[in-house]
Amino acid sequence: MEFIISDDLLGTFVPIFVYWLYSGVYVLLGFFDNYRLHSKTEEDEKNLVSKSTVVRGVLFQQFIQAIVAIILFKVTGNEDGSSAVPKSWPMVALQFVTAMFVLDTWQYFAHRYMHHNKFLYRHIHSHHHRLVVPYAFGALYNHPVEGLLLDMVGGVLSFLASGMTPRVSIFFFSFATIKTVDDHCGLWLPGNLFHLLFRNNTAYHDLHHQLYGNKVNYSQPFFVTWDRILGTYMPYSLEKRAGGGFEARPKIE
Repeated sequence: MEFIISDDLLGTFVPIFVYWLYSGVYVLLGFFDNYRLHSKTEEDEKNLVSKSTVVRGVLFQQFIQAIVAIILFKVTGNEDGSSAVPKSWPMVALQFVTAMFVLDTWQYFAHRYMHHNKFLYRHIHSHHHRLVVPYAFGALYNHPVEGLLLDMVGGVLSFLASGMTPRVSIFFFSFATIKTVDDHCGLWLPGNLFHLLFRNNTAYHDLHHQLYGNKVNYSQPFFVTWDRILGTYMPYSLEKRAGGGFEARPKIE
């Protein structure tokens, strides 16, 4: 008897598995002080929430995320329960680019509004900013309302607007998950392709998590386009820290 896991289930749970696997790699690499943007002492002293609380918060968000994904695939799936196969690689590439643009657009404006609305920031978005020194598995540590409105609605919109299939979504949302974890990892690794290919990267987002960066660098997770267009772009420079590692500092252009 052949056991087959549907694309719907893979699209639901593979990104969650990828989140913890990729985060685990960064937890191990975090012991190398020469790659850190903040010292281990800063991470322990500046952050306002325990790591056990972060883990519970992320697991709860992923539980809700799985429910939303299952419902989405059920509503948009074929009547016979089968999953459509992408017609061509160029079509898949177009779907990826479309989904990236839609997700970036939603995240930028929703994220920015949560900073400018004092009620939403104080009661909802400030949960994420309790991590003044970001680390990998804290990437999805949010208030549940933010997780639903910012991440899940953005994911649903990018899925629908791009017309991707559940099979394509496995790869797209795994890629988006890896990028999000990387942006919060707090490490500047030599040869990291995300740092080479994306201006929106670990150092760029680290500025946003500092008190002086609260009103800039809203873009996530892929490009800095909306920050540049709307005047919220703050570039960075990397300086070596005396105790080892690097420090991302605002760069005046």
